[in-house]
Amino acid sequence: IHDRPIEIERRNRFGDLEIDTIVGKNHQQSLVSIVDRKTGYLWLKKCSSRKAEEICQTTISLLKPIKDQLKTITADNGKEFSLHKYVAQELELDWYFADPYSAWQRGTNENTNGLIRQYIKKGSNLNAYTDEYISEITQRLNHRPRKRLSFKSPSQVLWQQHGVALQMLI
Repeated sequence: IHDRPIEIERRNRFGDLEIDTIVGKNHQQSLVSIVDRKTGYLWLKKCSSRKAEEICQTTISLLKPIKDQLKTITADNGKEFSLHKYVAQELELDWYFADPYSAWQRGTNENTNGLIRQYIKKGSNLNAYTDEYISEITQRLNHRPRKRLSFKSPSQVLWQQHGVALQMLI
């Protein structure tokens, strides 16, 4: 993380992402949570496990439609990200890791995970939630105004400042 370009810290550009997993009951399932640092735009998908292979494939499938606009991704040191080199190669981006026990280095993602917890409580059985419900949560959060965005939503900022067609992201 100490080698990341300063642009990432400044949130000057779209395409610098943070990634994490939210673990379900008994560590059986997970949600992959990916957030753009500048806009706060969220990609969220349920996985049946936290295995690196599934997290890798899910990440690629979520981001491949916009890979030309992606620059970096920052993760924690969880073993679910052990295939990061493959993801970075497939999406043609640079991958960075936060320092151990330094969640604040991925504050955008940690904050967003807190927002997700308003809908899915910690320790919940993620199998109880449909893919449609996960998609609804994603839409709600992407359309929720944020103070740091001058009370615009991530979707508004993405469209107004970057002209990114939202249908590509959904």
